Amino acid sequence: MKLELFKRAVESAAAGRPAALVTNLISGLQSLVQESDFEGNLNPDESLIGAARQALADDRSALVETSAGKVFIEVFNPPLRLMVVGAVHIAQPLARMAALTGYAVTVIDPRSAFASTERFPGVELSAEWPDEAMARLKPNRRTAVVTLTHDPKVDDPALIAALRSHAFYIGALGSKKTHTARLKRLAEEGFKDTDFARIHGPVGVDIGAISPAEIAVSILAQITATLRADRSKSRQAA
Repeated sequence: MKLELFKRAVESAAAGRPAALVTNLISGLQSLVQESDFEGNLNPDESLIGAARQALADDRSALVETSAGKVFIEVFNPPLRLMVVGAVHIAQPLARMAALTGYAVTVIDPRSAFASTERFPGVELSAEWPDEAMARLKPNRRTAVVTLTHDPKVDDPALIAALRSHAFYIGALGSKKTHTARLKRLAEEGFKDTDFARIHGPVGVDIGAISPAEIAVSILAQITATLRADRSKSRQAA
């Protein structure tokens, strides 16, 4: 293994950029795949690049057969993160469920009475205002952001910060009427229809959810569908 390529793959993931280290197990030749970049001493075959991107979408390393022999694709994805704005009842089951599916969860709420360790054991808590917290946490392409407070003073700064980031998922709790008013406020901040298309509002898959736990299930299902969209498309096309 070329240490320099391995080091760069690790650094890329730490910086929030997915990377795949591709190694021919017969020749030992290696290349690094980062988004549209393919560098190293392997032939930049389109099928190999496609396999590397599929492994990144599947979030797991893979062994593939090629005309040049077996190739191992080692995935270096940044960790999944979920930033929940609002330490409300829905946030409690959502934090637990998200942790079980591999997310590092941060619950953000300047109202410290809500964001307590008693209500959220083992969860990272932030009593900062959402825009301050997100400036520190820096949402990236492996980050989901969900706002739950219904309070524009709390939710809007979080949505503004999320829209200015590379977060792969942005969701906002509230009725259609609430969401329409929300988009009007965001328009006044200079955001456009292309930005609004990134916000899932009302948040969650429509499963007729009523209880906080059911709503949490619907939210996590929608986050998962967004995260795995590329994988779903490739399976449908196969």
